Amino acid sequence: MYDAVIVGAGAAGLSAALGTLRSVEIRGLLDAGIEPKILVISKLQPLRSHTGSAEGGIAASLGNVEADDWHWHYYDTVKGGDWLVDQDAARLLAQYAPQTVINLERDGVAFSRTDDGHIAQRRFGGHTRDFGGEPVRRAAYAADRVGHQILHTLWQQCVAAGVEFAEEWYVTDLALDADRSRVAGVVAYDTHTGDVHAIHARNVLLATGGAGRLFHTTSNSWDLTGDGMALALAAGLQLEDIEFVQFHPTGLAHTGILLSEAARAEGGVLRNADGEAFMATYAPEHRDLAARDVVSRSIMTEVDAGRGVADPKDPNGPKDCVWLDMTGIDKDHMEAVLPQVVETIRKYASIDPATDWVPIKPTAHYTMGGIPIDTEGRVYRWSRDESGNTGRNVVEGLFAAGECSCVSVHGANRLGGNSLLDACLFGNRAGLSMAARIAEHPTADPAGDEIGQADDEAYTALDAAATARKDEVTALLSRDDGADGEIADDNPYQVLADLGRVMERAVAVRCSADTIATALDTLQDEFRPRTNALHAHSDMAAFNQEITAIWESRHLVALAEAVLKASDARHESRGSLTRLDYPARDDERFLAHSMSDRDGILWQPVHIVDYPPKARAY
Repeated sequence: MYDAVIVGAGAAGLSAALGTLRSVEIRGLLDAGIEPKILVISKLQPLRSHTGSAEGGIAASLGNVEADDWHWHYYDTVKGGDWLVDQDAARLLAQYAPQTVINLERDGVAFSRTDDGHIAQRRFGGHTRDFGGEPVRRAAYAADRVGHQILHTLWQQCVAAGVEFAEEWYVTDLALDADRSRVAGVVAYDTHTGDVHAIHARNVLLATGGAGRLFHTTSNSWDLTGDGMALALAAGLQLEDIEFVQFHPTGLAHTGILLSEAARAEGGVLRNADGEAFMATYAPEHRDLAARDVVSRSIMTEVDAGRGVADPKDPNGPKDCVWLDMTGIDKDHMEAVLPQVVETIRKYASIDPATDWVPIKPTAHYTMGGIPIDTEGRVYRWSRDESGNTGRNVVEGLFAAGECSCVSVHGANRLGGNSLLDACLFGNRAGLSMAARIAEHPTADPAGDEIGQADDEAYTALDAAATARKDEVTALLSRDDGADGEIADDNPYQVLADLGRVMERAVAVRCSADTIATALDTLQDEFRPRTNALHAHSDMAAFNQEITAIWESRHLVALAEAVLKASDARHESRGSLTRLDYPARDDERFLAHSMSDRDGILWQPVHIVDYPPKARAY
């Protein structure tokens, strides 16, 4: 039995762990001789978490380089999200961003510096002064490795604080009580031994990251398979705004590897096959530093118009790329502030960005939607009763943070620099919320309450889930020989590759009812039977990565269905979702969050506080 189990060890999970341990409540327990039991479970060694790949910056109105105001950041976040942002949450994001960045610095993040020693800041797409005016330098950065700096710093602080980690354990089940009102714990698979464990917990926080591997071309690492979102769906919970998946404009051609927005902030220019700097046509004021969805759509429009280029490594292939021209950036400056971008281009494209144009195309980058949470990190279900009354029903003891969650600060499109901020800020807030619950009933308190019948039933259900999962592992490891004595050739890696291509054709950057319907039929007719039939090709339980890959493939198929159905239900174009058959934004019917579960979709109104919807242009 644990006081809290945190699933995921990226910026959100580690921030939550630190927020919990540093809270007034937990310090009070420690002073009273009661030590809370907190466990962080990660399917990776924490320093391999995807946070480490974040490159460009973390947004905060520090005003270190030029005048800035958190109200401007607040407005830009709302506008960037195409008014699908809950403004009470966005206000907190912007208001506490400077404090978040300063606290990261105090913990040890080595930010780049101005000449006078302050944290350096650069421009990022969609960040402006004076409520939509000129671009402003708001992104605090550490060359182009800020995620690496933040991840290592948070991990070091957790190690110093004595946080307990279960590394390379894979969570397979989220256990709730019978009416889905309270969490009971998780089931986890130890990849080192092949053992399945039932982990009882009074509080669980999901911080498992995004789902970029839904798509063939993605900037996400292999581990971002939507696990936390799929666990929530399987437990009967909802996903909010899951149809909104951001495609970053500058993925290195056909590898999908991210070339940071910082490359354009430092002077990089997008050009079509004719050498034209085309963003001047689509976003006259902000050009290459318009919001990411605007730039990605503009690239695809150029490609569709026949002004795309082929990847030089595949000159006879499709002309589905454009050029990123960085030759106007001073070479020494480029090496100093964009070392990772330069190294990536040289290593994977075999060209020198100081002298050659770089082929790029939009790459699946960030999941705006996810597990619905309030501003304290508490997971809830949105419901409507027979009388039409609606409301949020909080799941007691269940929290989420980071990309797997949706507090709706990103709405329909995330601004660059806001993801690290979201993970650290709301991860910390969720940790503080958990700390308050832990202090009420710590497991190590000898005077604590006896276990109730409802708790006992939930924990019994958790143990049953663990037993069922053990039986499944045994079945997956058994050799399913056919009549010819050979194991079926299909495997989860091929399934994931095929699924990525289907999703890319269906909803990458643009979609229609026809593309969505085709993909849904393919999921039902092909992918569900394939994933259900998968078996491991080795009968060894220890270090058998195919076991977890099978679960990941099933998670992504379930998540793909949710993305497609939510995309189909939203009859408008907003932010990252471009419906070719519904090209206009429809505030009258769809200024609302989609709340998807296995039974269908409900609609939750957006929280409008300070900025009523208006036309969005850059």
